[in-house]
This record gives sequence, C-alpha cells and structure tokens, in this order.
Amino acid sequence: MKNYILIISLLISSNLLIAEERILSDKAPADNPVSIKESEMKKFYRLIEPYVKKAKKTYPQAKARYLKGLPKGEHLFLKTMLYDKEKNIENVFILVKNIEKGMVSGIIYNQIYLVKGYKNGQRYKFSESEVYDWLITKPDGSEEGNYVGKFLDTYQKK
Repeated sequence: MKNYILIISLLISSNLLIAEERILSDKAPADNPVSIKESEMKKFYRLIEPYVKKAKKTYPQAKARYLKGLPKGEHLFLKTMLYDKEKNIENVFILVKNIEKGMVSGIIYNQIYLVKGYKNGQRYKFSESEVYDWLITKPDGSEEGNYVGKFLDTYQKK
C-alpha cells in the first residue's frame, strides 16, 4: 500500500509573495512544513483534535470581525486540506477574499509540496465546513488564532 503524506504548514512564511504583493510583516513566523505518513495519521488527528475544536469554536468571532472589516494591515487566513487523485493530502493557508453563503473564496498562500493540480497564488473556493483552523495576521508580525499551528510548533520541538 502506498504511503500518503500530509504536509503540515505550521506558520505562514513572511517571504511568500502572491502577485508581487507582500502582505505579511518580515517579523511573521516562518513556515515549517513536516510530513506525516499514513500510518501516523490517526495519532496525528487525535493530537490536534482539541485545537481543531477550539479553532472551530472561535471561528465565528474571527469571521464576524473579517466581515465587519479588519484594521488596515490585518488579514484573515483559513486552513483547509487539499486532496488530489493519488489520495495525497496537504494542508494549506487560504488568504480570504470573500465569505458568503457558507463558501470561502480566497488564494492559496503557501508553497504546495505534495498534492498535484494546485499552486501558490491560485484562487480556491471551499465550504466553511472544511475549515479546521484560522489566523489573523497583524502588521507587527503577531497573529491571533492558529491554534493547531501553535500546538504543532511546540509539539515538534519536543
């Protein structure tokens, strides 16, 4: 059986540019992807479950703030999974451009390492039910949310 790999992007890279536009501070945390084999997926999902629950519980407030209008220099990113025909899975950050009628429209905002048919900067639309984490970035490089990412960052250092 083929091993499937999930790329976990912990934090967004401040060096990533989309359409020549830098929207993140140079102080933003760097991206730190890791691979997880299919045999480790159940354990992985159990580990992140409480953080996914917290993200989903707090997402409505983040969404409301976005819809009301974030302050200048702040951006909402949602995390979701991409899948391809080979059954590869990769998580991605989506820079939100619109949320309407349960659907999110945005731009893939990280390098794609595994899944085929997707690329950094590509427009992407998905259901809000597929959101498993969120973060709001600030001009000073700080962020709100990113519950799963922050957990994984500390988990990897152990």
